[in-house]
Amino acid sequence: MNKTNILIVGVGGQGTLLASVLLGNLALAKDYDVKLSEVHGMAQRGGSVVTHVKISEEGVSSPLIEMGDADVIIAFEELEAYRWLPYLKKGGTIYVNTQQIRPMPVILGQAEYPEGIVETLKAKAARVKAFDALSIAEECGSVKAVNVVLLGAASKDLPFDEAAWIKVIEENVKPKFVELNKKAFVLGREA
Repeated sequence: MNKTNILIVGVGGQGTLLASVLLGNLALAKDYDVKLSEVHGMAQRGGSVVTHVKISEEGVSSPLIEMGDADVIIAFEELEAYRWLPYLKKGGTIYVNTQQIRPMPVILGQAEYPEGIVETLKAKAARVKAFDALSIAEECGSVKAVNVVLLGAASKDLPFDEAAWIKVIEENVKPKFVELNKKAFVLGREA
């Protein structure tokens, strides 16, 4: 991996920030240069949250990923995948949890949640890996493990072995949640 740009997108409370910390610390442990940048929107009210993660062997000058320059998008919710799709580069991969979280305008009846998002993603992206990460997280014991389930799925396309991922989880997750997150990672990797 010479350089990889990864967008991690979701809504407030889904753990996008923890996912970026795990990925960033893993890359640092493997001697890559890493830059992270977080954008919170209205996160406390279920608004969009995005983290830019740039990893390089040679050095990263700017933490922000421009449109059409993300190698990978990890989306914790369908609409967020759709919103950030213009950032995916040609030939890029998008991992998307098929969960749908209704934004406030939809809840208030001022807008409709778009239909056929996964089909739209598949028509526009080179590789789309869409699956029900929420059910896997629930199987592990917490809906909050969706983030680590998706990291597990994406880990197969990143140059870090499973043992290194497990170690970064053990070092960065609160002790009482380590086993749950290790299970979420492994099941996501198998998804």
